[in-house]
Amino acid sequence: MEMNEYKAIVEGLLFAAGDEGLSLEQIASVLEIKEEQAQEIVSALKEEYERGQRGIQLVELAGVFQLATRKEHAPYLKKLVESPGSTSLSQAALETLAIIAYRQPITRAEIEEIRGVKSDKPIQTLMAKALIKEVGRAEGTGRPILYGTTKEFLDYFGLKTLEELPPLPELQEEEEIEKEADLFFEKFEENFNEST
Repeated sequence: MEMNEYKAIVEGLLFAAGDEGLSLEQIASVLEIKEEQAQEIVSALKEEYERGQRGIQLVELAGVFQLATRKEHAPYLKKLVESPGSTSLSQAALETLAIIAYRQPITRAEIEEIRGVKSDKPIQTLMAKALIKEVGRAEGTGRPILYGTTKEFLDYFGLKTLEELPPLPELQEEEEIEKEADLFFEKFEENFNEST
């Protein structure tokens, strides 16, 4: 495989890894090459980013490589993040936000269990827009982060409190089933009393 192809693969891997980044060991393992060769590829890719006028750069933090935006572009990124009305939420972000709103406090693993897919990016988006925040740590192994909604969430959706959220359809159905069951048992009891 040529260097350009390796660089393209590593770039894609780093993009997919997001904030977690990748170590040289992980890159070498995925590409089935030695760590020295992985270091050459990463160095070549980093140099390519530094040479060109690109909006992203390759950084190493605590032995992990990540794609990151350039510091000099921070004012523009800040504008983007601070204007929640200018960008709408993706379907994935809306699903994640709904799950957090109704089930908070909730961990990322619980969100992913409900959605059936990874939810790292939607959670990052919602955190960046300050619609959710860390509200604590769950008990148990690893003490995962618990997420909850913010005051900005209430403002964004024009709510005073979380109690103003509409009831979930499944809860409405359960209530209707309970009412029907109660009516059935009332009628059954009436008929039974009449016959005895």
